[in-house]
Amino acid sequence: MSLRILTLLIALASTGAAALASPAMPPLPPQPKVRPVGIPADAVLVSPCIQAMGEHWANPKNLPLGPIYGVYQSKPVFTEIMVDKKNFAAGKSYLDVLKPLPGYAIDHVDVEYVPYGHAGYPIPHYDIHAYYVGHSVHETFCPSGEKELTAPSS
Repeated sequence: MSLRILTLLIALASTGAAALASPAMPPLPPQPKVRPVGIPADAVLVSPCIQAMGEHWANPKNLPLGPIYGVYQSKPVFTEIMVDKKNFAAGKSYLDVLKPLPGYAIDHVDVEYVPYGHAGYPIPHYDIHAYYVGHSVHETFCPSGEKELTAPSS
C-alpha cells in the first residue's frame, strides 16, 4: 500500500466514517465523475494508482481489513483483504470473504506477509489480493504510479 493510502486507513480506522468530514484527516483523492462499473455503491476511491495494482476503492467502514477493490482503467481488477498474523496463526477461518465482484473470476491470489505492518494496519499481517487478471497483466499497471510501501521507513 502507498503511504497516502496507509495514512488514510489509519485515520479512517481510528475515527470511523465520520473521518471523511474531518479536516485533520488527509483528503481523499479527487473522486471521479464516473464510478467504475461493478464497484459497490458504498465504496470510495481511497488511493491513486499504485504500481502493479491499480486504484484502491473501499467502504471506509470496512477499513483497514477490507474488502478493498482494485481498479485499473475503470475496470475492477482485484479484491483484497488484510489478515492479522495472530488471528491467522490461531486458526481463525476467513470463509467467503475474499471473492470476486459479480461478473468477474479470480485468476490468481497473491499473499504477501508484511512483518512490520504499515501505516493503516501497523501490526504483522498478510495482504491478500485476489486478482481477476493475470500476473503479467497487473505487473504493467501504473508504471508511473506510487510504489507499494511494505517495510518501515528508516
